[in-house]
Amino acid sequence: MVDDLSRHDTILRIPVTVQVVLGSAKMPVAHLMKLGRGAVVALDQRVGEPVNVVVNGRIVARGEVVVVDEDNSRFGVSLTEIVGSADADAFN
Repeated sequence: MVDDLSRHDTILRIPVTVQVVLGSAKMPVAHLMKLGRGAVVALDQRVGEPVNVVVNGRIVARGEVVVVDEDNSRFGVSLTEIVGSADADAFN
């Protein structure tokens, strides 16, 4: 019993990379090289569309971007949908 708890605790401490994907854009390298300070790159997502929450390269949830600080300096994600493995495979 203790051995199982120890393994479970070990697994729960494994670090993972969590990303929130606001969108993406495709462009030729030549255009990318011309970008400078203040350039705007249009993404394929529209304002108000859910963002994908990706853990170690796999979509696990979707949510809405929210402000988490009173001074509007930090953002977070309010989860609206947990994605099943079949749904996540469709997006990878």
